[in-house]
Amino acid sequence: MGVVIQLRVPSKADEPGSSPEQPVSQENLVPAPIVLTSVCELDLFRCFQPVLAHVQMLWELLLLAEPLVVMAPSPAVSSETVLALTGCLAPLKYCCDYRPYFTIHDSEFKEYTTRTQAPPNVVLGVTNPFFIKTLQHWPHILRLGELKMAGELPKQVKLKKLAKLKSLDAKPGLYSSYKTFLHKDKALIKRLLKGIHRKCPSEAQSALLRRHLLELTQSFLVPLEHYMASLMPLQRAITAWKNPPQIRPFHQEDFLKTLEHAGPQLTCGIKGDWIGLYRRFFRSPNFDGWYRQRRKEMTLKLEALHLEAICEADIGAWMKHKSEVELVDLVLKLREKLVRATCHHLPVKEETVQRVTQYITTIIGSLPEDLQAVLCPHT
Repeated sequence: MGVVIQLRVPSKADEPGSSPEQPVSQENLVPAPIVLTSVCELDLFRCFQPVLAHVQMLWELLLLAEPLVVMAPSPAVSSETVLALTGCLAPLKYCCDYRPYFTIHDSEFKEYTTRTQAPPNVVLGVTNPFFIKTLQHWPHILRLGELKMAGELPKQVKLKKLAKLKSLDAKPGLYSSYKTFLHKDKALIKRLLKGIHRKCPSEAQSALLRRHLLELTQSFLVPLEHYMASLMPLQRAITAWKNPPQIRPFHQEDFLKTLEHAGPQLTCGIKGDWIGLYRRFFRSPNFDGWYRQRRKEMTLKLEALHLEAICEADIGAWMKHKSEVELVDLVLKLREKLVRATCHHLPVKEETVQRVTQYITTIIGSLPEDLQAVLCPHT
């Protein structure tokens, strides 16, 4: 399944030396669809050459939501590379902005090129050499040449200092002063380069690279998932006629203490400063996005468990000696729970919903006719 990205047709205003202040004519904004493969089908191996030696560093930069510029020779290469980068964190969602093809005419041009404030958490894909000068202050710049065919041996470039990115003929490579928290997986690089010598299909190389990144991300996430699960209240603490207990707060230091016995080293052979990496991750939008999503899922699960507890309770015994106000209040609360179960697709069985609906009917039937008329005006 292809992904269609609307790209503006490049004009003379995009050429080197052109002024970004030139007015934008309508002809410059004619949509030019470029069909890209979906992220899971992207040729990662082709996208990341000749910077295979820095793939793990790029993974860290994306994990920590660092500002990154991809300078490419064409809109297609720019777009594919940006999508490959933002997708390399799977199954973790990249929670920041990214622009597969950013031009001098985009509304955020001044914001992204100003030197009066730090660059935002965004991945920019650009093709105009003008950006080499205007984005020199960005901390991480990936400069790409023309992509080679799968059978060609890409020259592996060393990490370059940003000070060397001055001229329009700056060589391809990764320009950054970032120091990785994790040690480089040299075995992976050797396997990829050996695959090139043996003329392995690009699809096979990409599959190897994708699997490595997936396992790396999963190793990073497993301790977080385990700790998050420990914050969930015990099921026996959930009772029918009381509000469900709250999910306990995420304490970063408590989590870090769990890493000694349940850290990434259990599933990943890569060594390094994992604790330092987690500390930086806690300050990134990606952690905030992951935590919010997991907490939302746990809250819905808690609601589902509470609904099941109500379903299993003895409604008749509870109703004895209860006032009309308490009975009406329960009807309203149960109705609200059923609405939330439907709207939020709570993981509850259909018979649970039917049972709670029957409870509502039973409670209303025990009330005086005037209250029944209020609660069921159409009957």
